[in-house]
Amino acid sequence: MDNIERRDREMAYISDGAVFEEQKRAWRLTQRLNTVDRADFELLGRITAELLGKSEKAMINPPFYCDYGSHIEVGKNFFANYNCMILDVAKVTIGDNCQMAPNVAIYTAGHPLHPDTRNSGYEYGIGVTIGDNVWIGGNTVICPGVNIGDCVVIGAGSVVTKDIPAWTVAAGNPCKVLRKITEADRRYYYKDREIDEEAWRDIQAKEEDVR
Repeated sequence: MDNIERRDREMAYISDGAVFEEQKRAWRLTQRLNTVDRADFELLGRITAELLGKSEKAMINPPFYCDYGSHIEVGKNFFANYNCMILDVAKVTIGDNCQMAPNVAIYTAGHPLHPDTRNSGYEYGIGVTIGDNVWIGGNTVICPGVNIGDCVVIGAGSVVTKDIPAWTVAAGNPCKVLRKITEADRRYYYKDREIDEEAWRDIQAKEEDVR
């Protein structure tokens, strides 16, 4: 079994020449993405679509970094703000309408704990799954093997080491569920600040259009 097959089966593997050869595509595309005119949204969108394994109207604010790109699948209306990093040794699957604040890092890659095993050159990748309608706060780290449910908000500065259930607010290091998201949250945009009538009518009209 070669190291590419071992990697894709989420087994211990070594980053040999064949593995590095696969990564060259992502290195070239991220170099383009990170150096083009940032006001050229059409070109940014085209490069993003070429880089990612699956996307629909995805938008990435450079700089952005990843290992392969082809191992990243995002749904409709994905947005990643500045300095997002996705180490996609294993597959990263992200649902529709997901937003990532600046400096979000998703790590599928890892190394053995024991130094002798780690120094052998073997490493691993374990996939990450994020559901629909998820907002990841700035400077959040998501570790290998984590699954985040639909309609979750992750607070800024979190380190997510375990699964997070749907419809919750979670934060901290390590990240823990703080509370459920309920209908009572619908009319508010920040803590106790209520959405004004004009904006609320616009929101309701958009919800009707979706239906």
